[in-house]
Amino acid sequence: MPMELTQSRIQKIWLPNDNRPALPRRSCGPQLANSPTVIVMVGLPARGKTYISKKLTRYLNWIGVPTKVFNVGEYRREAVKHYSSYDFFRPDNEEAMKVRRQCALAALRDVKLYLTEEAGQIAVFDATNTTRERRGMILNFAKENGFKVFFIESVCNDPTVVATNVMEVKLSSPDYRDCNSTDAMEDFMKRINCYQASYQPLDPDDYDRELSLIKVIDVGRRFLVNRVQDHIQSRIVYYLMNIHVQPRTIYLCRHGESEFNLKGKIGGDSGLSNRGKKFALALNKFVEEQNLKDLKVWTSQLKRTIQTAEALQLPYEQWKALNEIDAGVCEEMTYEEIREQHPEEFALRDQDKYYYRYPSGESYQDLVQRLEPVIMELERQENVLVICHQAVMRCLLAYFLDKSADEMPYLKCPLHTVLKLTPVAYGCRVESISLNVEAVNTHRERPEEAKKGPNPLMRRNSVTPLASPEPTKKPRINSFEEHVAVSSALPGCVPQEVPTQLPGQPLLGKACLRPVCHFLKVFSLLIFPR
Repeated sequence: MPMELTQSRIQKIWLPNDNRPALPRRSCGPQLANSPTVIVMVGLPARGKTYISKKLTRYLNWIGVPTKVFNVGEYRREAVKHYSSYDFFRPDNEEAMKVRRQCALAALRDVKLYLTEEAGQIAVFDATNTTRERRGMILNFAKENGFKVFFIESVCNDPTVVATNVMEVKLSSPDYRDCNSTDAMEDFMKRINCYQASYQPLDPDDYDRELSLIKVIDVGRRFLVNRVQDHIQSRIVYYLMNIHVQPRTIYLCRHGESEFNLKGKIGGDSGLSNRGKKFALALNKFVEEQNLKDLKVWTSQLKRTIQTAEALQLPYEQWKALNEIDAGVCEEMTYEEIREQHPEEFALRDQDKYYYRYPSGESYQDLVQRLEPVIMELERQENVLVICHQAVMRCLLAYFLDKSADEMPYLKCPLHTVLKLTPVAYGCRVESISLNVEAVNTHRERPEEAKKGPNPLMRRNSVTPLASPEPTKKPRINSFEEHVAVSSALPGCVPQEVPTQLPGQPLLGKACLRPVCHFLKVFSLLIFPR
């Protein structure tokens, strides 16, 4: 007989009506029907591998795929407390080679633990992995554990780009804490030379033709893709082909205060209040003072964002994807009215604001999926001003600041304030700028009840934070001798080692609609000029 189903009160989805125990809480994003994946970074030092690793991990966690970076350099720094010089990376330094091998094995053990026992779906193995022997070790490890492998190789032969990366990132590494910049630069360039002699790039035309991989050439000028295996790998490729490292600034702000804001109503399509109109004029002055070249302005398709953009006297584009979260049956109601007319829904949303879906409406989880094309286009652009709404701004901000699903619905995004985001090496710097126009406060703090612990009404097999919080680190390797005793935990993984609306009429005179394209199809041996 067909199984009886019960609708989840929070997410409004259908679940089996039985007494089976709840499954471990996993992903809020795409459920992968296939095995977990190990992403293996490849490339010489100072080629942007850690930048790609961290940025890709932030994106995957944001869309709901539990992902974590395992940086072998961190394991090495735990094993060797005091870095002396590039001599540690010389291929003839046998003792150092043993330590480096054990560091890689320790990282792989943690990868296995994360993917098999900690509900991880993707592990990023961030190291040079410049030789076929090292990559073979990783492939053997993945085969023994039933993991898929996807290689990302960063290739850059532009000495200016490499030198800039060394200056901006590597010289601030703990390895050079007590070293002047000239000596540190000289030492690091010698470290690169230690890897250069034995570097064996991925060869998709011959030796590595069976591997799934992407080669990122000259910081995204060209790409070469080989044997993409599944949906998540295609999304990774799509993402990597959209990011760039050019200096830029992203400005996020909400529309000016609306008539519904004054009345305490959510949703709807009201116009600006008098103070909201003053903010629009103040925003125009602010934008002029920034003196930005080729600033792009994006709005939603709702009246209050369009009215705000009109004051800028600049062309702007409307995105339906930027519309405020759909409150369904609660649209155009105050929170007090929702509490009176829908008391259960009011309580359920307070229990888990990220996953709660309004009846006939959306959840924050839905909103993240809707906003993915916006994130992709933001990554492609340079200077952009996004005029949007509170929930939308929280989702965008959570992506750039690597905030979790639990934190996202409570991020403070006040009216009449501009957030200036400047991407930096491994993250994003944020500056909050008030334009000194009074407005109502629409922020609701997290209820005390919601702070007490996980929600018992949550859907089984559905929850994982957007960002994987880094636990308090415990020493993984105290010494080489101590670690040798447990190296047998990965049998067969120790080979000989070497260095390692529709297009058409605009809604307003200056506005143009952007048709939103969601995903590229799977690529094969693609060279893409930027």
